[in-house]
Amino acid sequence: MSRVVAIIPARFGSTRLPGKPLADICGKPMIQHVYERAARAKTIDWCLVATDDERIASVVRGFGGHAVLTPENLETGTDRVAFVARSLRDADILVNIQGDEPLLEPAMVDEAVRILLVNDQANAGTLVRVLDDERDLDNPGVVKVVLDLNSNCLFFSRSAIPFARDHAGGNRTAHHHYYKHIGLYVYRRRFLLRITDLPRTPLEMTEQLEQLRILENGEQIKAAVTVFDTIPVDTPDDLRRVCEKMEMAHE
Repeated sequence: MSRVVAIIPARFGSTRLPGKPLADICGKPMIQHVYERAARAKTIDWCLVATDDERIASVVRGFGGHAVLTPENLETGTDRVAFVARSLRDADILVNIQGDEPLLEPAMVDEAVRILLVNDQANAGTLVRVLDDERDLDNPGVVKVVLDLNSNCLFFSRSAIPFARDHAGGNRTAHHHYYKHIGLYVYRRRFLLRITDLPRTPLEMTEQLEQLRILENGEQIKAAVTVFDTIPVDTPDDLRRVCEKMEMAHE
């Protein structure tokens, strides 16, 4: 049986929301919400936080979680996950769970892990969701993805893809299933270590989307469509929306 480890990269520095993993949400730091939700996934054998800051590590240990300190100079969350994965020799599948997703549903983790459990040839997987808000199409903060007929990702972009030529001025989502990318990844360990050793690629740097490195090197990312949605916390306004949603859920 495959051993599955969930790793949550959490960086203290953030331009728009410094120290955001420790931001309070309904009495708990954000990183605790993410950790506890990820740990409830049925397919996870172990969960830990990979962080560059002792303040975050201390908080994680304080609520009973596992934390590993990583170098500060790692460029991406995936690099942080790979750094920890090098020492996890008994792990078969690594799950990269964003540390700013406090509304993560445990079932989403299971959906992503099953991509690799049922596809022996797949080395990487992610989640997508049907995009139903027309405004998100032109929002660069919402990453769009197009799939082939076998649910492999063809391209990720901050732009609206594909271009709806015959409906460019109308309700585009009524005529085509656009997909929003959910930033949850699963990797086979050997593949993750190999792909993070490769240099950054032109499209990756242009779009500032690290998953494009995989596609540009001729590898595949298989997608599963989820019905769940999340609110990634990038700004104080995002944090307010998440707090309101959690408070409403507990009324």
